[in-house]
Amino acid sequence: MDGISRFSLLLLEPGEIYFEDFAAIYILPNESTENDDGWENKFEDGMLRGRLKVCSKSLVFDSRDIRAPIIKFPYRSFEAIDEGKTTRTNELLYSEGEQSIIELTCSMTVEMLEGGVLQPYKFCREEHSHLFQLIYAEVSEVLPKICQLHRASTLPPNDQNTMIQAIVRSRQSRQKFDRALLGDLSETEVFETKANKVTPLVTNPGTVLLTTSMLYFQPHNNAEKYPVIRIGLSEIQQVIKRRYLLRQVGLEVFCRDQCMVKHLLLTFKESGEREKLYDLLIQLEKVNMDDMRQDNMSYQWQAGAISNYDYLCYLNSQADRSENDLTQYPVFPWVLADYVSETLDLTDHGIYRDLSKPIGALNEERLKRLKDRCKDMPEPRFLYGSHYSTPGFVLFYLVRQYPQYMLCLQNGRFDHPDRMFNSLPETWCNVTTNPSDFKELIPNFYNLDGSADFLTNSLRINFGVRQNGKPVGEVELPPWAKDPLSVIKIMREALESEYVSNHLHLWIDLIFGYKQNGEEAEKSDNLFYHLCYEGSVDLGAITDLNDRLALEVQITEFGQVPKQLFGRPHPRRSRSYGLYDSTHLTDGMAEDPDDFMENSIESAEKCPGRSSSTVPSLWQRLTDLQRLGECRAHREVILGVAFTADAQQIISVGQDSLIKMYAVPGLDQMRSVRVSSMAASCCLHLPSTDMVLVGSWDNNVYTYNLEYSQVCMLLEAHSDAVSCMQWKNNILVTGSWDCTTRVWSVDDGMSDDARNGDKARGRGSTQSSLSAGQNIICEMDHDSPVSCVALHPEGSLLATGTQDGVLSLWLLPGGDLMNQLNCHKRGMNVAVWSTVDDRILTGGNDGLLTIVDAHQGTKICVHNLEEVVRCVAWEGRLVIAGGVSGNVIVFDMGTGLVIKRFSAHNGPVTCLALSPNNSHFVTGSEDRRIMLWGVNS
Repeated sequence: MDGISRFSLLLLEPGEIYFEDFAAIYILPNESTENDDGWENKFEDGMLRGRLKVCSKSLVFDSRDIRAPIIKFPYRSFEAIDEGKTTRTNELLYSEGEQSIIELTCSMTVEMLEGGVLQPYKFCREEHSHLFQLIYAEVSEVLPKICQLHRASTLPPNDQNTMIQAIVRSRQSRQKFDRALLGDLSETEVFETKANKVTPLVTNPGTVLLTTSMLYFQPHNNAEKYPVIRIGLSEIQQVIKRRYLLRQVGLEVFCRDQCMVKHLLLTFKESGEREKLYDLLIQLEKVNMDDMRQDNMSYQWQAGAISNYDYLCYLNSQADRSENDLTQYPVFPWVLADYVSETLDLTDHGIYRDLSKPIGALNEERLKRLKDRCKDMPEPRFLYGSHYSTPGFVLFYLVRQYPQYMLCLQNGRFDHPDRMFNSLPETWCNVTTNPSDFKELIPNFYNLDGSADFLTNSLRINFGVRQNGKPVGEVELPPWAKDPLSVIKIMREALESEYVSNHLHLWIDLIFGYKQNGEEAEKSDNLFYHLCYEGSVDLGAITDLNDRLALEVQITEFGQVPKQLFGRPHPRRSRSYGLYDSTHLTDGMAEDPDDFMENSIESAEKCPGRSSSTVPSLWQRLTDLQRLGECRAHREVILGVAFTADAQQIISVGQDSLIKMYAVPGLDQMRSVRVSSMAASCCLHLPSTDMVLVGSWDNNVYTYNLEYSQVCMLLEAHSDAVSCMQWKNNILVTGSWDCTTRVWSVDDGMSDDARNGDKARGRGSTQSSLSAGQNIICEMDHDSPVSCVALHPEGSLLATGTQDGVLSLWLLPGGDLMNQLNCHKRGMNVAVWSTVDDRILTGGNDGLLTIVDAHQGTKICVHNLEEVVRCVAWEGRLVIAGGVSGNVIVFDMGTGLVIKRFSAHNGPVTCLALSPNNSHFVTGSEDRRIMLWGVNS
């Protein structure tokens, strides 16, 4: 009947430390064998072999025979403890004569896991004498350690905690990492410190060692599965700083599949130790973590590249919620409000909960009573006396799957049978009507890859009998669910539904965002007890140990509001970005181009404000994209390309000072005219006119008349080369190497009648002309040469990029600076506005593609193409980019994956233009060639 150790740190009191254990024989009390029904009668010799474990608040005897329980002897119940003698012999000790033993008299013992059965603990409140014979250790060495801990238990509570902590610190200070446990003795040690390993309801102290190859955690006892946890630096997937008990002292390491552990949550005494380990770890050469930028993930969710479930998991992680910490367990919303119907129609908005309100505000009558109570409170006031996530609430849902956690949390007892999670419909009713129940859900209700054991009593635990005479068994399900797995499936489908996708950002505002605390929380009826919020109390500044421990208990019991992630309203999910299903992608490339495009078309057709007849044909069939033609265009580098407004001709300019025109699609050359004595840098055709504007390195802007093939100077624009320009509604924007951007009012000389009559032809009349004079609307200064400008489609915003990588956002017509941020490390080459919202895409010499929210002035998505980006076209999630390698790259900003890479030019792609009807695009290169791209019909 011998078996492996059943001992677990969960069997100890909260916060209790397990130090060490000794092989021992437990000599059963004589009076215990007189009980005919007791487990003691199963052992005729009256002795048990096992391990005597010394802990900070108790002795624990773990018998090797599972028929016997694990027995805990709390120090506070000791009546006497001393060294005794015995002449009894056993098979392990052959010495003749008297043997030293530990003789213990106590008034209470706690029996656990008798027969290996998980059940409520048995508290035996009778005084008995207990004898322990140590097999290898000397009683004279062990007994003083136990007596010291026993003395601490006899002190008043304040002094008791102080003495126990002093003993703990003294023991732990002597612990050093065992160098024999190193994976390679040639490793170079980087940093060593003390930390606690955190698992649900348990913190276990140990030593952390960082080397140039490994991260180690060696526990200070033998309670762990492994004597040392070894994590190869190359196996580290993510390292996230965590909050623990409202202090920034945690660090969680997530590992790749081949590692011995999936994750490791550590807490440190001071935040400085955490910061030092983090900084040293991420700088080591072998660490190669996944890109999990918050801005990227938020954009990917908005773009439809990741599910609502995955995004909520990510937000919980970023907000310091971890499944290893029940005080900060991931929180998920109730999304369904119908648990009584036989069937559900997930397209019916009436079955969903209002995600704009916290769970406590869903019932107006209850909310009114809570507000009335709140008004009469002294400061700090709160609306809800109970949180939406606490250890007790988490285990309310998980008790069937993890009953040992509930026994630990509730001192060896399960909750009253009628207060347990007996029914999903009843629970929903309770959280919407009960004046003290406001709990949300946990990820398990939506995890298709998880277990449904939390809804069933698969462990066959005896949880007791309810008042209706029924034993606590499986959770009662809604009528629309046929079994536990179908509950999870339907609730997940509801979570991913169109209604929830369109409203989930409102719930994110409440839990992780700007409505989480302060004035906005009060306005949103989202105010909790003050100890739920980070910053409400500084535990590190509290010197009185007992005050600190009391606050820690309160923080644990009241629940903790997640770390605030967003200070402004969270953007809603936009179907205009949902171009395809990312499940069809693998290993960084599209798995099946045909499947990809089918999903692209389907999603694009559902975009709001866009009918199937207006789906851009080029974007619709990107995987069918091909080179339709090419030609040697210039004698030197091509610097700019553009289409005419009717998409029938292509215009190009280059360092050879020439402007050229080609027919589409044959690329037959139609014109070749010298513009000036210096390089022509950029060009554009003015819609509804015969005029082409050309910027030059001679500081000027020229007009080229398509009808007469004449070149005229329009503007003496700058004091250095004109590098870029854009036109919109008689507004011309020019950027220059002189570090300025200028906005001009330019009259195209056409009457409204002439312009309207010529729109059908896409050209203006021969009478069209341009004039500008010195009509400068505004001028903006920069700290380095301007490399790109982008005028908002509505003309109210202007983006400029410079050679030092700075993106500036200006309000027009005044030219006031709205936002400015460093987007690129080695220069910015291109900026393009979104066609659906006020976001801008930039590309630079550092290889980054960056999406910026114009109003917030923040990056919301960053991806690295790993080559210089010179030019781009952008639609929704999809980007066509020209790089320094000469390749044309089709990239998905939502997933961060390359969809297709075309080998194009023999030199860097310098410029790219999309036709007005989205049917073609053209690229120019340092190889002096232009290429026309499109899809054959």
